[in-house]
Amino acid sequence: MAQVKGRPASKKAKSASTKSRKNSRPAKGGKATGNGSGKELRAEAVTVVYPVKEGDDVHALEKVSLSISPGDFVVALGASGCGKTTFLNLLAGFIKPTEGNVTLGGKPVLGPGADRGVVFQKHALLPWLKVLQNVTFGLKMQGIPQDKRRDMARKYIDLVGLKDFEQKNIYELSGGMQQRVGLARALTSDPAALLMDEPLGALDALTRDNMQELILDVWRETHKAIFFITHSVEEALFMATKLIVMSPRPGRITHEYELDFCHRFFECRDARKVKSMPDFIEMREEIITIIRGDELEGGNIHV
Repeated sequence: MAQVKGRPASKKAKSASTKSRKNSRPAKGGKATGNGSGKELRAEAVTVVYPVKEGDDVHALEKVSLSISPGDFVVALGASGCGKTTFLNLLAGFIKPTEGNVTLGGKPVLGPGADRGVVFQKHALLPWLKVLQNVTFGLKMQGIPQDKRRDMARKYIDLVGLKDFEQKNIYELSGGMQQRVGLARALTSDPAALLMDEPLGALDALTRDNMQELILDVWRETHKAIFFITHSVEEALFMATKLIVMSPRPGRITHEYELDFCHRFFECRDARKVKSMPDFIEMREEIITIIRGDELEGGNIHV
C-alpha cells in the first residue's frame, strides 16, 4: 500500500491512512545525460501573490516546498484554484516567486531554460511544420547543426512511437499523436526535468490510458525528474512515485503520498489490474474525499 506523509500545517493530513508498502522500487532505465542531468529541482518556501488594482491581492501560493530528484515522478492534485499551474510556472521559470526560491542543482532558476522541458495541456505545436520539424525546432533555435538535431529528434520520435510519422503534417495526426509530438519535442533537448501541465486532459478515455502507459515507459527509459499536473485521481495514483495534494487558495501542500503502483504496472503490464487492486481503490476514495472536502470548504461546488 502507499505511504502517506502529512504536512504539519494541515490537520487533515493527520487523519490520512498510515499503512505503508515499504518495498517501493526505484525507476529502472538509463541515466539522463543532458542539461543539468542528475540535479535536484527544488522549491523552497515559495509564495506567489498577484497584485490586483482594485480589491485584495490574489494569494496563489504560500510557503510551498518540494524537491524533485532524478527518477522521481511527482504528481500534483487539488481543487480548482489551488495553485498547481502557478507552481509549475515557477519551476519552469515563467514567473518569479514573491518569496522563496527555486533551484536546479543548487543554482537559482531565473527564467525558462533547456534544462527544464515543458509539455502543455494544448500541444502548442507549429501547424505549418511537419512532425520532425516541430521536434527539432528548439534545437534549431539553439544553433545545433541540421544533421545532429535530426538524429537527436529521431531518437525521441522513435521512443514515443512515431517513427513512421516524422514527415506528417500536424493536422493529419490524432490528438494523442499530437501530444506524443509535444512530448518528443520536450525530450529532445534532454532536460533534467520534465514539467507536464495536464497533458492528457483533452484526450478520450482509451487514448488517455494508452498515453499514461507511454509516458511511464518514457520516464522509465530516460530516468527524468517529472512534475505532472492532473485532475484525475486515478491517473495520479497510477503514475506517481510521489503524490502531493494541494489546498485551495492560498495553495499549500497538505498531503504527500509515496506510491508504487507504477512499479506494479511495470511488473505485470496490466494497467486495469493495478487500478482494480483493493489498496488502489481505497487510496483513490481517500484522496477524492480530501479534494471534495477542500472544494466544499472553498465554495467551489454546491450540494
